[in-house]
Amino acid sequence: MKLLEGKTAVITGASRGIGKAIALVFAKQGCNVAFTDLFYDESAINLEKELASFGVKAKAYASDASSFSKSEETINEILKDFPVIDILVNNAGITKDNLLLRMTESDWDAVININLKSVFNLTKAVQKTMLKQRSGSIINMSSVVGVAGNAGQANYSASKAGIIGFTKSVALELGSRNIRCNAIAPGFIETEMTHKLPEEAKQMWLKDIPSKRPGTPVEVANAALFLASDLSEYVTGQVLNVCGGMNT
Repeated sequence: MKLLEGKTAVITGASRGIGKAIALVFAKQGCNVAFTDLFYDESAINLEKELASFGVKAKAYASDASSFSKSEETINEILKDFPVIDILVNNAGITKDNLLLRMTESDWDAVININLKSVFNLTKAVQKTMLKQRSGSIINMSSVVGVAGNAGQANYSASKAGIIGFTKSVALELGSRNIRCNAIAPGFIETEMTHKLPEEAKQMWLKDIPSKRPGTPVEVANAALFLASDLSEYVTGQVLNVCGGMNT
């Protein structure tokens, strides 16, 4: 039997990168997938088709995860199409890197709202249905820089550190209802976001990684699969570093 056979997951920011990899790994393991992104565009349509090819139900929703009201509306829409929500993956995120001296208020607010407030928005929105089911797995995408910090990423690091505190608090609140909440802290992962980095910056990251290579989105997705499945049924309130030993 597949690890997520018959379950339903909601994944935010899933049209590309780590979110897309998680959606594909989940679908291969029998999971129905409802995923969100800002726009219902060609990427979303193509992913819908790809996920459905594994014999699961898949549907994309255009939604702004940083909006509390829109997040609630989207979850209500999803619940009309899917009978339950077993898994929530809060993956939506952006970067607007700069030294604090040059960072604007708008860059700070945008990163905090999309990376951190979205986690509150979606978790709040799915909480009712998970409480009614008395089961659920919530997986929040943090980062190694949320654990250790990083120069030039005060906004991003703060948002990802906030996710860790939120994760641990929710795990304590909902554990008695059989709802688990964990975080994943990826390190240097090969995505569209990291491809834009200058070669010098990439080499600086790589020298601090014991594995001496970047990670792949699928490797992060496999960690999410573990936390979503019953293999981790006694794991909650934890931060799983997927970083090649970078945060050791």
